[in-house]
Amino acid sequence: MKGDWVEIVIDTGDSTRTYEMVASRAGRRIETQVRRGVVEVSEVTRTGSVVRTGRFMAGRVLALVEHPVPRGDAVP
Repeated sequence: MKGDWVEIVIDTGDSTRTYEMVASRAGRRIETQVRRGVVEVSEVTRTGSVVRTGRFMAGRVLALVEHPVPRGDAVP
């Protein structure tokens, strides 16, 4: 859903870097997948077409934090 975002923290050896992937338009969502030592974060349309993708080595990922937009029907 628009506004959902994922924060990825990567170990670069001597420091860390932070990347963010955001669902930038209505009808898009962020999907994360971990397979074969690679973390893949993609922005996907309603029809399933991938708009953009970030790939990171799983061994270098320190944190992967998903930040969903609060839904109107969510109970606190």
